[in-house]
Amino acid sequence: MVTFAHHLPGTPPLGWTGHPRHGDVPELDLSDVDRLVVVAAHPDDESLGAGGLLARADRAGWVVDVVAATDGEASHPDSPTHTPERLAAVRRGELQDAVAAAAPSARVRMLGLPDGGLAGHEDHLARTLVDLVGDGRRTLLVAPWRRDAHPDHEAAGRAAATAAARTGARLLEYPVWFWHWGDPEDAPWTDLRSHTLADADRDARERAQAAHRSQVAPLSDRPGDEVLLAPELLEHFAGPRELFIAERPYDAALDDLHAVEADPWGADTRLYEARKRALLLAALPRARFRHGLEVGSSTGALAADLAERCDELLVLDASPSAVAAARERLAGSAGVTVRRGAVPAQWPAPPAGGFDLVVLSEVGYFLSPVDLDDVVELVRATLAVDGVLVLAHWRHEVEGWPLDGPAVHATVVAAGVRPVVARYVDRDVELLVLADPAVLPDPRAEA
Repeated sequence: MVTFAHHLPGTPPLGWTGHPRHGDVPELDLSDVDRLVVVAAHPDDESLGAGGLLARADRAGWVVDVVAATDGEASHPDSPTHTPERLAAVRRGELQDAVAAAAPSARVRMLGLPDGGLAGHEDHLARTLVDLVGDGRRTLLVAPWRRDAHPDHEAAGRAAATAAARTGARLLEYPVWFWHWGDPEDAPWTDLRSHTLADADRDARERAQAAHRSQVAPLSDRPGDEVLLAPELLEHFAGPRELFIAERPYDAALDDLHAVEADPWGADTRLYEARKRALLLAALPRARFRHGLEVGSSTGALAADLAERCDELLVLDASPSAVAAARERLAGSAGVTVRRGAVPAQWPAPPAGGFDLVVLSEVGYFLSPVDLDDVVELVRATLAVDGVLVLAHWRHEVEGWPLDGPAVHATVVAAGVRPVVARYVDRDVELLVLADPAVLPDPRAEA
């Protein structure tokens, strides 16, 4: 665990700029985005870590949002002149001034979460970002680094990574305190990206940083009101480049849920789940399938029923805890393979001739919109000529993710993978069967 103090000497800027790998950091390619969302754990983070990027985005006419998770009221806990409430008001005003200096067209959202306690509100922040971003295509989401060694910065970074995974936004992270306490030999050089600043953007960043007067100057000359961001620290954020870290977004929510609850969706206890499985099995247009694939199996309750209808069944889930539970449940089922895999990245290679049954049940809305599109194309590419695609999803709002069941079904139907040959819908669930109508059974045939 890293500990540091802002007032003690740290790594000087020359320690970074003089490192042999500093000049080899590749330049950011921003050609695929036209929207910017910058997350700050506290007012001033946005100006330190991404002030130049904010200015560039505003000049380019992008849609720009700045989200401040806390008001930064705990920056001077021993101040004799400013209560936390007064300091919060001061810092909210400074944030508005700073954003106006860097990106006058940007929208500012201040969430007022507790300074120093952001980790306890990480899920709320992630959901707020998901609601703001929505479909993340062409959106750049920028946040403090998940390993910055400040608990609020790390919580903000984790929340942004979750939101990026759920929305499909591109994620970049900016270190703040790492430049102070870090050792250049331990830097994630392969993940670093450089943003070279135009003169106008560099000037705008400087004005934005200066707007945070309560942090770059003492509140007063009394003990407890000392400067927080001393000139030596600000030098890290004064050069001709901004450095960001491009690490993979990750959303641990579903695995965490399976790790603490044996049956998180009530698959073995809720009538909704039992009804849905019965409806799905009854809607299958054939008694037997050669090669089945269920994506997002959770604990394997539906897979246990599908195994009775498939010669071979591949069961896939991204959660290690869910995979372990499904393997235990399906241990005695012939022809069943349970595998960990996140789609679309780990979509399985199809058997010869393709899968003749693909089931997506209660999984589509846990994909980002762009990942759902990719999954649809993978289904198209791996579905057998006589293959059947079955969708079954909850019809109510799914909090914390941008899609819901009806949106998932509309996307798949619009893609035209196969015609819809059967539909069941009620208040709670919709089930679709997509297949070539020729695969439907002869209603006069014997069972």
